[in-house]
Amino acid sequence: MLVGKSLECVTEYVEKLSAGLEREQKKSGLSWGQKAWLEFTLMCIIVTESVCWRKYVRVGLGRYSEALLSYYFRCDMTWELRVSTSIRIVLESFGTYEGILVIDDSGKKRSKVTTRIPFVHYYKDKEGTGSVRGQETVFLVLVTPLITIPVGYAFYQPDPAYTEWVKEDKRLKKQGTPKASRPKKPEPNPEYPTKQQIALTLLEEFCRDCPYVTIKLVLADALYGSADFMDKAALISKQTQVISQLRRNQNVHDKRRKWSLDEYFKAYPGVPKELPVRGGKTQHMIIGSARLYVEAHDCIRFVIAIRYSGQEEYRYLVASDLTWRTDDIVKAYTFRWLVETVIEDLKVHGGWGKATKQPDVEGSRRVLILSLLCDHCLILHPEQQARAAAKEPLYTIGSLQRHLKLEAFAVWLEEWLEGDDLDDKVAQLTEAILPLAPLQKSDK
Repeated sequence: MLVGKSLECVTEYVEKLSAGLEREQKKSGLSWGQKAWLEFTLMCIIVTESVCWRKYVRVGLGRYSEALLSYYFRCDMTWELRVSTSIRIVLESFGTYEGILVIDDSGKKRSKVTTRIPFVHYYKDKEGTGSVRGQETVFLVLVTPLITIPVGYAFYQPDPAYTEWVKEDKRLKKQGTPKASRPKKPEPNPEYPTKQQIALTLLEEFCRDCPYVTIKLVLADALYGSADFMDKAALISKQTQVISQLRRNQNVHDKRRKWSLDEYFKAYPGVPKELPVRGGKTQHMIIGSARLYVEAHDCIRFVIAIRYSGQEEYRYLVASDLTWRTDDIVKAYTFRWLVETVIEDLKVHGGWGKATKQPDVEGSRRVLILSLLCDHCLILHPEQQARAAAKEPLYTIGSLQRHLKLEAFAVWLEEWLEGDDLDDKVAQLTEAILPLAPLQKSDK
């Protein structure tokens, strides 16, 4: 596929973004060069599904050089402001100003040699392949009645001193060294915030930058199921409901005695229910619930045990607001899985998952911002807005992107075939294409 003139949906989005920045900054928005660069970059992300200047030179037939593309990428263009402005544009276009905030984290594998790529460390792969080397990112996603969009992110970097202490402590423990003789745990370093602290910061930034959005509740997985996180998240979002998960061995109390969660829900098993989930589907579940005193939280929480058909073990949810019904909490928690789809779209279709080798902290952050802006641009496609107005499900990002690839090629072909002297144009095209794939010497 080749990139010629920008598609109308991309041009309209960039114009709206520039107008929004002008309104926010009380001065001129994007310059002509910045608009042209952003349009071309978004078009190339749609066509190549990557953020790589060398690929962009090829699909653009050398219209822009790598140096020029990199220059506009590195120059200051109010990157962080563009995210909040884009969020406002999307919500205004769909007329929706309330929703659920979902927090999750994801890893992106990197090569073993990453001297200029920041935030790289070893982490446990969620796919079960052991420890891998890469970057971990905490995402904040807004789920509204009409759309689901990414609204915030931050990279996670573990404290090197704590990592070394854990490694040494495990080694000494394996040798049988008593705890008193092992090194003490280092004090937390504010320069290396935990994922929970990063998530709370993202919540604060979103509530500050988008005060017009009404937050109904906050969802997160078991990593964020501490009392401190749930209480602070409720305070920041100015509402009472935060839903997370508990471990099966955590202790709870009822009026009679102390239990582990596994023990309690074996004694009081759940009942089968059919609950509707987003998309019009119905899910069969085994659900049990109780308002219990949770030792780790030092207060009473609404605890729910759910098990899908075919599963043997319960998953335990915890909710901070005791007034909600069991069914409403379970329905709300099913929205948490939408964040997996959003992250997958950013990796596969938004360019964040492939060929993102831009170095340094700014390079990593701005690549992800470009992926977020591309996602917002595709959500604002006229076909998507028309389906939302008709109360129909929106198209998937992948299918829309495949459609736009063909449309982009048709636009390029129409532009290229305009006028006369087709033979000369073929010669010019051949002359432009062949140097983009140079021959290389072989050692054989």
